[in-house]
Amino acid sequence: MYEQIDILLPTYNGEKYLKQQIESILNQSYKNIKIIISDDCSKDKTLEILKQYQNNKNIEIYFQEKNIGVTKNIEFLLQKVTANYYMLADQDDIWKVEKVEKSLEKLKQENVDLVFGDLEIVDENLNTIHPSFNDYMKLTKKIKKYVHSYKLNYLYNCITGCTILAKKETIKDILPIPKTSKHLIHDHWIGLIANLNGKVAYMPEKYIKYRQHGTNEVGIEKKSYKLEKFEEIRNLFIDVKLGIFGVYVENKEKFPPKIQRQNSKALKYFQMLKQKKNFNFRYFSIFHKLYKTESFMYYIENFIILNFPCLGKIIFKHIKLH
Repeated sequence: MYEQIDILLPTYNGEKYLKQQIESILNQSYKNIKIIISDDCSKDKTLEILKQYQNNKNIEIYFQEKNIGVTKNIEFLLQKVTANYYMLADQDDIWKVEKVEKSLEKLKQENVDLVFGDLEIVDENLNTIHPSFNDYMKLTKKIKKYVHSYKLNYLYNCITGCTILAKKETIKDILPIPKTSKHLIHDHWIGLIANLNGKVAYMPEKYIKYRQHGTNEVGIEKKSYKLEKFEEIRNLFIDVKLGIFGVYVENKEKFPPKIQRQNSKALKYFQMLKQKKNFNFRYFSIFHKLYKTESFMYYIENFIILNFPCLGKIIFKHIKLH
């Protein structure tokens, strides 16, 4: 008998694509699923769409009394899981018919606690923008090299939440999801904690059409690409890491002692960098520990931006002029 899988779908003002997504999940080749939906006080026709499914035995719907935000909504849904396995879903994507079946198959074959995959990036009309999200975001090499290490989701996020299938047992370690930094989102935290406490596997197949329509909660655009001044880019780089390592230090009990010490040093390093405007010659050892797993060019670019902004300004100005 097929084991039940709970699919968690947070919604908010998703009227345009929600019905397509729900239907793509109901149409899965793996049939023993329950879609658990929590709406976060939508103001459009999302509620009308959801009410059409209230009598569907495979769907369980909750309506929040006040807007709680996406992180708390996902946390709410995780607490509703009763099956041995759960998945996360976005309201505006399309799932290919074999997504659930292949995800569970991979998890069991690899004997892991969480499995995640790649996505096909599409526009609002489902035309392909790029065949691989992870290639587009330059994540593939790191994923393949560090999929079995906490380093995979430590410095930045390499796991897209809507691709995961995980065991229910992971939830006790994940909750509560930190909410003190906008720079560390739920899938970053889920992937990191899963790798710290268990095993993770990767599927290179693309079982989701990842729709980009300009109003995505999380998408393919990087904030740094929109910034015009080098100082703004550097400040963003530092603020992101301050947010991430601030969360790590606040939740130190989630990490083994060695990584706790590394987190504290990293936070102090980025706090110090905030005061350095031209060059820095301190704490290179912690920079190297954090970035040594990255590509050579990523290492050098971040080294210059963070530690030698005086040189970075010159390079940035030259690039802009050309």
